[in-house]
Amino acid sequence: MELLEVLHSMTSVTLLGAVIFLLVLFFFSRSRNLEQRKEPPGPRPLPLIGNLLQLDFMKPHITLWELSKKYGHVFTVYLGPKKVVVLAGYKTVKQALVNNAEEFGERELIQIAKSFGGHGILFANGESWKEMRRFALTTLRDFGMGKKISEEKMIEECQNLMEVFEQYKGKAFDTTQSINYAVSNIICSIVYGSRFEYDDPEFIAMVNRANETIRLAGSPSVQIYNMFPWLGKWFGSSGVCGCIPDPPEDSGGQLQEELSSMIGSRQVRVEDRKNLPYTDAVIHEIQRLANIVPMSLPHTTSQDITFQGYFIKKGTVVYPLLTSVLWDETEWESPLSFNPSHFLDKDRKFVKRDAFMPFSAGRRACVGESLARMELFLFFTTLLQHYRFTPPPGVTEDELDLTPTLGLTLNPSPHQLCAHSRV
Repeated sequence: MELLEVLHSMTSVTLLGAVIFLLVLFFFSRSRNLEQRKEPPGPRPLPLIGNLLQLDFMKPHITLWELSKKYGHVFTVYLGPKKVVVLAGYKTVKQALVNNAEEFGERELIQIAKSFGGHGILFANGESWKEMRRFALTTLRDFGMGKKISEEKMIEECQNLMEVFEQYKGKAFDTTQSINYAVSNIICSIVYGSRFEYDDPEFIAMVNRANETIRLAGSPSVQIYNMFPWLGKWFGSSGVCGCIPDPPEDSGGQLQEELSSMIGSRQVRVEDRKNLPYTDAVIHEIQRLANIVPMSLPHTTSQDITFQGYFIKKGTVVYPLLTSVLWDETEWESPLSFNPSHFLDKDRKFVKRDAFMPFSAGRRACVGESLARMELFLFFTTLLQHYRFTPPPGVTEDELDLTPTLGLTLNPSPHQLCAHSRV
C-alpha cells in the first residue's frame, strides 16, 4: 500500500512537472511568436474613428510625413476602422516597391472605385492587371509613345497653345486652363486620332469632367465615404460623386541663357535634352518640390510579410508616402528649397537621383511616365523660350497664391499670369 502511495506521489510530481514544463514552453514560444509578429507602431486610435482627429484632410500627406518623424519609417494609422501601414523615406519605399514588389504589388480597391465597378488598370490585381498593363504598354507604343510621331503631336500642340497665349497680348489670364486643354489634346490625339479646338463645347465638357473626377476622388467627403461606405446614403450623390515648401525662386536667368545659347529661335526637340542640363535640372526640381502625387495610390500586401522587423498581415492597406521620398532629408541637400543643383554634378552636368520618384516605383509605377516626361520637357522649354511669365499688375510674386488643392493629385489654386512675348 505504501509503495502504491509512493508511486502515486511520484506520478503526480511528474505530471505537475510536465505541466509546468509545457506551460513554460508555451509562454516562451508565444513570446517569441509575438516578437516575430511585432506590428508597426503608431498613434493610439480611438474607437470607430481611429486617428481621424489627428489627420488634416486638406493635406493628409503632411500629417503622415510629420507622424513618420515620431514613429519611424514603417508605422500604422487607423483611418476610421481601416488599418493602414505607412511607408516613409526613400530607402523604405524602394525596399517595399522594388525589392519586395511581389509582396507589396497589389492595389487596394477603394470604396469609391468599387461603387463605380472597380474596373480598369489602376485598381486591378492578379492576371487581370498583368493583361491590362501589357495591353496598355503595347497600345501606347503602337500609337507612338516615345517615338517621333508623339513628339510631332506635342510640338503641334505647343504651337496651338502659343496662339492662345498671343490673343491676350500680355494681359493677365488663367494659364492653367489652356495648358490643361493642350495636355488633354495629346491624349485625345492618341485615343481618338485627332485633336479638338479649345473652344469645342464637347471637349471642354470632357476635360471639365475629368478634372472634377480627379478633384472629387481626393476630396474629404469621398475620403470619408471610402472609410465608412455605409455612410454614403447620408452624403447624397454630389457628396460621394505648415509644411508646404516655399515657391521656387526665379532661376529664369540661367535657364533662359542656356536655351538661347543652345537652341536659339529654332523648335526645341526631345533630343536637345542632353544639351540642356540646367533646364533638365530645373524641370526635375520642380517635379520634386511640387510633389503632385504625394501618397501614390494605396497598395495592399499580397501575403504575410515581415518587413524591417515588423509583421504586416496579408491584405493590409499600405500607403507609400512619396512626399517623404521627394523631401527625404537624408537624400536631398535642401529638401524644402528649390535647388536645381540637386540634379547637377560639380561640372554642372545633369545627374539622375535614385530618390526621384514622382511617378512611384516598381511594377505599379505610372505606365505613362515616358509620355509625361516628354510632354513636360517640350511644353516647358517651348513656353519659356517664347514667353516671360509675370504676376498680374499690382500683384507681387509673394502675393501670387499657388497653394495646391488636393484631389488624387495636387493642383495649383486658380490664378492668373501675364505671358509677355520674348520676340
